[in-house]
Amino acid sequence: MIDPSVPPPASFSKDNIFGLPFDENSAQLIILPVPWEVTLPHHPGTARSPEHILKASKRVHVNLIDEYEGWKRGIAMQAIDKHMLMRSDYLRKEAELYLNFLMDGGNLAENSFMQKTLHDVNKGCEEMNAWVYNQTHALLQKGKNVVLLGGDHSTAWGYIKALSEQHPEFGILQIDAHCDLRQTYVGFTHSHGSVMRKVLDHIQHVVHLVQVGARDFIEEEWLFLREQPDRITPFFNKQLMEMQYRGLSWEKICEQIIAPLPEKVYLSFDIDGLDPSVCPHTARPVPGGLQTEQVFFLLKKLIQSGRQLIGFDLTEIGYGQEEWDARAGAHILFRLCNLLLSNLYPST
Repeated sequence: MIDPSVPPPASFSKDNIFGLPFDENSAQLIILPVPWEVTLPHHPGTARSPEHILKASKRVHVNLIDEYEGWKRGIAMQAIDKHMLMRSDYLRKEAELYLNFLMDGGNLAENSFMQKTLHDVNKGCEEMNAWVYNQTHALLQKGKNVVLLGGDHSTAWGYIKALSEQHPEFGILQIDAHCDLRQTYVGFTHSHGSVMRKVLDHIQHVVHLVQVGARDFIEEEWLFLREQPDRITPFFNKQLMEMQYRGLSWEKICEQIIAPLPEKVYLSFDIDGLDPSVCPHTARPVPGGLQTEQVFFLLKKLIQSGRQLIGFDLTEIGYGQEEWDARAGAHILFRLCNLLLSNLYPST
């Protein structure tokens, strides 16, 4: 049981995220950084966002006196895998070469070099997914709760797969400017643009997907949505805005968003679901989007409904010289971790 009278720590760690005095053994929640952005075609930087968020979390004031004080259960971040980061950098250059080839009108069927490049990129992404699965599976087997910190949105696949082995059924609440429902993205079989399609196609334990804030998608995704009314409920950004313009309160909208979700819920939070002013250097910013407090109010209503968060990912936070994205990411990550732990281990 957490004693709510326990004050913030008198001393801080110079190594751990948020300066909290925990390590992997003493912490209940482990943040797994996944420095990967191979298939993102624009604005590099999200592969290094875990590193920048870690630094920012220790340089800026993070308010430990939060509405949810789950941090008292312990939060620790694993070391960033430098080999994976180097692999991401290499394969991203390969992917850029391939994308430029296609944009210049190249014929893949007639170019064996580009065929091999595509094969190498897809193989690398499969290896990343296997690595994430193995890492998260091992942590879950130890009784830890896990948060995935990307990297691009494709990094969530392995963690969702690992969770499916612990939970017979659960839903996903996706905050995102994009639907991520493409079968492939220009030949990339495991990309940021197809992660939720892969989940729905291959993980039957995910019984419902609720998407919030989407405002950039293609016809293939729209048609797939229309074919899956019993498994996907979208709340497009335009739809949300019009509901509010007509006088419906955000609280009532949140109740509609939550209603299709089952008892257990995984949060998949692509930062571009927010207004781009929050994290302007995200890889694929789109005008419009939610405000941070709208998301946290939605999550508050989710918990009040009796549903349980079982984990989350936070992805595609970019990086600019002024460090605003990293600072915003650190604050959002801390509040999400607090909320998750408080929901899983409520004080009495």
